[in-house]
Order: sequence, then C-alpha cells, then structure tokens
Amino acid sequence: MKQSLRIIHAEHRALAAMLNGLRQLVEGIDKGRLKPDFGLFRKMIEYIDQVPEKVHHPKEDEYLFARLRLRSPEAVPVIERLEAEHRIGDARIRALEAALEAYEQRGAAGFAGFQAAVVEYIDAEWRHMNAEEHEIFPLAERDLAPDDWAAIDAAFLANDNPWSGPAGAYERLFSQIVNIAPAPVGLGPG
Repeated sequence: MKQSLRIIHAEHRALAAMLNGLRQLVEGIDKGRLKPDFGLFRKMIEYIDQVPEKVHHPKEDEYLFARLRLRSPEAVPVIERLEAEHRIGDARIRALEAALEAYEQRGAAGFAGFQAAVVEYIDAEWRHMNAEEHEIFPLAERDLAPDDWAAIDAAFLANDNPWSGPAGAYERLFSQIVNIAPAPVGLGPG
C-alpha cells in the first residue's frame, strides 16, 4: 500500500474510534447506563468537524481524487459521489449540532432526535470510508503511475500529522475527549 493510502487509512481509523465512542455513549444513554454529557458531545462533534471535514477530506479531493480522475474513467462516478459527500459534510455536521442543541434544550424528549442524527451521521461516514478504501484504493493502486504516487505521497507526507492541527489543537481536543468520556470510551469516571 502506498504511503498516502496508509495515511488515509490511519486517519480513517482515528475517525472510526471517535465515531465508535460517540455511538457507545448514545447507546449507554439509551439503555439508561449513562447520563448525557452535553459538553463532551460538543467536543466530539467539534473534533469530527475540524479534523475530517477541514483537514482529511480536502487532501483526498485535491490530491488523490484529482489524479485518479485523470487516470481512471472507471473511478470517476465513485469520485463524484465521494466529492459530493465531502461537499455536504458541513451541512451534516450542522444538523448533528442542531440535534444536540435540541436534545439539551428539550431534555429526554429530545434524545430520540439526537440519537437518530448520530446514527445517520455515523452510518453515512462508515459507508463513505468503506467506499474510499474498497473502491477507490484498488483503482488508485491499479491505475495511478509512479509520478502520480510521488506527487500524492509528497502532499500527504508534507502534512505528516494532520491530527495535531494548528499548534497541537486537535491533539489537545482529542486528549480532552478521552479524559472526559467515561470508560470504556475514555478514561473519565463511569
């Protein structure tokens, strides 16, 4: 696997961990094991907004998808679908934030709407990541030339730790989430 694809895969794993944690917290509330922590939910949504939506997706669009579009006609419909999903990412995050706001304002009566928004968002992200890894990656490995890979890898390696963000902001946010979230999601009190 090429360096840039390994980086994308690692970024997907990090996002998957955050999404899995969000799902577990919502399931814990649904089953009566946990109380809502709105501050924690806001931090988790902020992380999802800042890292995948502002750092990860633009790199895919600008480097991997742009080169693959030129080399693989077979990839174009998948790329167009994935790019469309990237374009609506911000609206999807705002919907998740609105559902959280409604839950916080309405209390238990707002939980079902928040739960539905979380499940919808997570399911869409899983489909998206799976399409990238199971449809785009094989086509890229098959159709991109060595000079394509050199340019793509250089772009991804230039941003060797996108999860740190400006002055380590994303790492601090991730650390805050882990320290607040109750076990088994994080290290916070159960």
